[in-house]
Amino acid sequence: MERDDFFTTEERTQLFQIYRKLLCLSGGTLQKGDCRKLKKHLVTAARQNGIHRDIFGLNPIVKDMQTALIVAEEIGMRRASIIGLMLHDTVRGHCCTLEEVKQEFGEDVAGIIGGLIRVHDLYTKSPTIESENFRNLLLSFAEDMRVILIMIADRVNIMRQIKDSPNDEARRQVANEAAYLYAPLAHKLGLYKLKSELEDLSLKYTEHDVYYHIKEKLNETKQSRDRYIAAFIAPVQKKLEEAGLKFHIKGRTKSIHSIYQKMKKQKCPFEGVYDLFAIRIILDSAPEKEKQECWQVYSIVTDMYQPNPKRLRDWLSVPKSNGYESLHTTVMGPEGKWVEVQIRTERMDEVAERGLAAHWRYKGVKGESGLDEWLTSVREALESSDSGLEAMDQFKLDLYEDEVFVFTPKGDLFKLGKGSTVLDFAFHIHSKLGCKCIGAKVNGRNAQLRQVLHSGDQVEVMTSNTQTPKQDWLNIVTTSKARTKIRQALKEMAARQNAFAKETLERKFKNRKIEYDEATMMRLIKRMGYKVVTDFYQAIADETLDVNDILDRYQEQLHNDTHDEIAYRSAEGYNLPTAQPEAKEAKEDVLVIDEHLKGVDFKLARCCNPIYGDDIFGFVSVTSGIKIHRTDCPNAADLRSRFGYRIVKARWAGKSAGTKYPITLRVVGHDDIGIVTNLTSIISKEPNVLLRSIGIDSEGGLFSGNLTVMVDDMTRLETLIKKLRTVKGVKNVTRS
Repeated sequence: MERDDFFTTEERTQLFQIYRKLLCLSGGTLQKGDCRKLKKHLVTAARQNGIHRDIFGLNPIVKDMQTALIVAEEIGMRRASIIGLMLHDTVRGHCCTLEEVKQEFGEDVAGIIGGLIRVHDLYTKSPTIESENFRNLLLSFAEDMRVILIMIADRVNIMRQIKDSPNDEARRQVANEAAYLYAPLAHKLGLYKLKSELEDLSLKYTEHDVYYHIKEKLNETKQSRDRYIAAFIAPVQKKLEEAGLKFHIKGRTKSIHSIYQKMKKQKCPFEGVYDLFAIRIILDSAPEKEKQECWQVYSIVTDMYQPNPKRLRDWLSVPKSNGYESLHTTVMGPEGKWVEVQIRTERMDEVAERGLAAHWRYKGVKGESGLDEWLTSVREALESSDSGLEAMDQFKLDLYEDEVFVFTPKGDLFKLGKGSTVLDFAFHIHSKLGCKCIGAKVNGRNAQLRQVLHSGDQVEVMTSNTQTPKQDWLNIVTTSKARTKIRQALKEMAARQNAFAKETLERKFKNRKIEYDEATMMRLIKRMGYKVVTDFYQAIADETLDVNDILDRYQEQLHNDTHDEIAYRSAEGYNLPTAQPEAKEAKEDVLVIDEHLKGVDFKLARCCNPIYGDDIFGFVSVTSGIKIHRTDCPNAADLRSRFGYRIVKARWAGKSAGTKYPITLRVVGHDDIGIVTNLTSIISKEPNVLLRSIGIDSEGGLFSGNLTVMVDDMTRLETLIKKLRTVKGVKNVTRS
């Protein structure tokens, strides 16, 4: 490019290497003049200083080209996606317009750029999406599948490039978001290779010691593992060759993240995880013989090694909704070790590695994979949900769900999320059927709405014309589609009931010849304790409020309004006393949440009891508002990894304003005479520190105890802990 200072020497070398690779991969799909026009736009952007390095100092042109390589090589996307990815930064930097791109490269490229710009604009303030922007992010994803695929590739590329970045906090944020958003997305879309890489790199940046501990253990056991795999494969290979099958076999060590999850789930050390690897048998089969030969291999393997019947997974007969096809079994290998065996064809393996999404839509083929339906359900959930967080929670559940396969009495097959109920199934078929559902016959037996379905169940939905959706149905269903349809139906019912109640009330006004005034009615509704008008009319519809009683109260309200008006006029000349300046200081916020928010209700988390001066963050809960946690809270890592989109920044502001916080101190030491007296004496002498409770246990010459004290800030607490540690016999004082 033209600007000498825009690229380092290393970046220039990288650029030309990637360019040649990219040309080889996508050259067949590029149109005449694409490369020349693309280079012109990028040179102009570099000259005009229209594109800039990101928070990690990565060059945007090199980064986009690296991402384009992943998009082309590992996902299989072509012209429109690659050009759109390469040009979106120049459009964002106002070096060219979307209209110009549309004229030069076509509407398809411009559409992708529009989607990418909307997503990247959400990242302008922070390296990760802030909680209030998640709704917009998901809407952008739901509009075009290719935008999701490009963003997954972009996150994989960023995670590869930031290993040496000095910006540790930004790297941690990006890694957490990769784990809770982009890895589940890659899983849903069948991009298992990229999903594993995202999870491993995220673990590397967030749990550094754990990652390298497992990696070192894998390296130590590599030779013995390789010997075992060779011993397992040899007889299988011989039998398959005798059967005349074309194939190749490879042993695949499970990802570090997967091993770590097993260690946590089984509560065991690395040595306790038995299935560290899987054997994959990949057949070169003709399309019409794929299933037959896969089952033939299964028969040969299970004749040689004893299978575990509970661990058979048949995704040949009914593929996963993302197109994944394979046959998995676990068998008892030599030395009594369980070994997972995956059997698939070359075609199935390519779909498993690169995802069915790579062959979807832009080749003019409508996917039978269920991805269309999934994206539609995301759109519907976002449109109907009252809370962006609620939509995100459901979205996350949908990403990782397993599947069950159920049949109608006619034999039609339907795929549902694991844990789906009869009511979920009814809404899955049609919303009208769901709204009228009163139960079902499952395998010929009567079943209630909440009965959970299992693979192979035959379900006949029972309906009644008098049935209507209920609020508690939301607690029965597990799928976002059913939940969305129920909410829509409840809103429509409430709207009809409210309209009928309002009409009834106004008719009563006319019958009693009372003039109806909207403002007076609003004041009455507020006085009766209703915060929302619809709740008031719903109470009339439910007959918990009597219309005649409301009319009497309305006339009373009219009388009060007249009295208030007279009182107001008589008090016109009255001067209110000026407020004392101290009052303002007392009401000053002690916390600033998300940099600029003040006056927001919050609660201090009980799991870590933060006090004024602690390093803190906010967690947006669905029901309890914002909860404040210490950054070293024992639950912090779990909250960040599972619910990173709910994390908001928080810091202490101003002064502690005399507020005292309960803190529990753990004290351990020798059981000397008078040690408790010495401890309580120090606490009593400390200004603004109160001892609330004390509990001491003594055994074998040692004592341990918990002291609960009330302190107003971190500085005072640290001073107290230092003084307690000086007491003779005290070995350690820690904050619980």
